[in-house]
Amino acid sequence: MPNNSQWIRVETEGGAFDAYLALPPAGKTAGAPGIVLVQEIFGVNEHIRAVADQYAADGYVVLAPDVFWRDAPRVELGYAGDDMKRALELRQKVDVELALKDIAATAEALRAQIGAGGKIAVVGYCFGGLLAYLSAARGLVDAAVPYYGGGIQNNLQEAASIKVPVQFHYGALDAHIPAEAVASVRAAVAGNPRAEIHVYPQADHGFNCWARGSYHQPSAVLAHGRTLTFLAGVL
Repeated sequence: MPNNSQWIRVETEGGAFDAYLALPPAGKTAGAPGIVLVQEIFGVNEHIRAVADQYAADGYVVLAPDVFWRDAPRVELGYAGDDMKRALELRQKVDVELALKDIAATAEALRAQIGAGGKIAVVGYCFGGLLAYLSAARGLVDAAVPYYGGGIQNNLQEAASIKVPVQFHYGALDAHIPAEAVASVRAAVAGNPRAEIHVYPQADHGFNCWARGSYHQPSAVLAHGRTLTFLAGVL
C-alpha cells in the first residue's frame, strides 16, 4: 500500500467493516472534498484500490467500503473463471438496502475525515454504479458518478428523487446495458438539469478497468477527465 493509504474500520448496522482510505499526497486539509468509491462485484481488489489512489492523487480523500463484508470480508476476485462465478454469487447475496446503509456509514466516516464544510461524491463502477445512483436518490451524498451501473434502468422510480448533480458513463458496446436501457435512463432524468449522460462509442462494459480485457484506454481517460471536471464544479 502507498504510504498515504490504509484500511480503517467503519461502524454500520449489524457490525463493522473495513474500508480502504486513500489520502492526497499532501494529506488531509480542512474541508477537502471526499469520494466514496464503490467497488464492482470483485471486491475492493487491487484495481479498486489503485483507482482510489488515483483519485487521491487528484486531491480527494477517498474511502472505498467493503460492500461484501457480510458474506466475504475483504474478498479480492479476478475477472474470469471461478472468480467471476464467485463474484456473481456474492452479488446475488447482497441486500441492496443494507449496502446503502453501509454507504451512508462510509459517507459519515469520510465526513469525519475531511471535517466540516467538505463535500462528498460517490463514484461507483458496475454494481457500484447502481449503488452510486441510489445513494444520490436517497440523498446520502452531494454528487454521484455511476460508471456502467448495472440495474439502474430497473430502478428508475428513484430518478425523480435525485436532487444532487449526477454524471452517468456508459459504453455503447455494453451488452449488459444495451442502448435501450441507456435511453430509458436518459428519459428518466431528462427533466433534471443537474444530470448528464456520456456514452462512449468504442467502449464495452468495464471499460475503465485496466485489469480487464474490456479496458478501453481512450474512453477511460476521457471519462476520468470528465469526472474530474464534474467533481471540481460540484464539490
